[in-house]
Amino acid sequence: MITSPKNSRIKEAQKLHRRRYRYKNSRFVLEGARLIEDALLTGARPEVLFFASDAHTSNAKVKAIVEQTMALGVECIECSTAAFAALAETTTPQGVAAIFPLPSFMLPSQPTLSLILDRVRDPGNAGTLLRSAEAAGVDQVLFAPKTVDPYNEKVVRAAMGAHFRLPICICETWEAVHQSLAPNQQIYVAEANAELAYDQVDWNKSAALIVGGEATGPSSEAMDGSSDTTARLARQKSTSEPIAISIPMLGSTESLNAGVSGAIILFEAARQRRI
Repeated sequence: MITSPKNSRIKEAQKLHRRRYRYKNSRFVLEGARLIEDALLTGARPEVLFFASDAHTSNAKVKAIVEQTMALGVECIECSTAAFAALAETTTPQGVAAIFPLPSFMLPSQPTLSLILDRVRDPGNAGTLLRSAEAAGVDQVLFAPKTVDPYNEKVVRAAMGAHFRLPICICETWEAVHQSLAPNQQIYVAEANAELAYDQVDWNKSAALIVGGEATGPSSEAMDGSSDTTARLARQKSTSEPIAISIPMLGSTESLNAGVSGAIILFEAARQRRI
């Protein structure tokens, strides 16, 4: 049993809470019984699992996860309450955490529905968008420049396992964004004051939806293709001009947050495709 919060295994796991170490080691931490359970259901295999002694004896779900993970031949490390608390990021830890390799998916060669996060910095909204995208049948999610890290702990918790079921790509440039789209994909940009309503779009055609940041909305790169010449040329070769769309609202609320807006539009696309 690990009893010291300063144990080397605990310290190594703590480092993965930082973006630089996550990508340096190609690993991230999943905390909580529900998230680990969802990951295991997808066939993902953790490299190591940490569990708190008290949680193992008092929580049947934690005990079941430990037994299931042990059966896979994965190293399971028992920790004291203090040692596990040092590893955990949540305020009230559930007593189980695991280190998983970063999921690796091939992006689809001909995506018909893509979601692009444009400067979405709130982890909760980003996670909600990932969860909604997976549920709505999105083919891929592209994280455009200046967007929160998709493997941030709060993003992972809000996404509820979507990371293991959905191709996610971090695009360092807008050129990379456009190169990840299919040649015939029409780009739509969620914009509060746009004249075209989201439910007037024919979502049965190949499309990509850009959802902008919470405070500033879509960036100039999203609206005009890009301020960078190379990226603009990449867009012109693969897609037509972006079209702004909005969600009509009857009340006096000025706008909806990014997570809610994206979910509403994506499920309209899913509704049209379903029927």
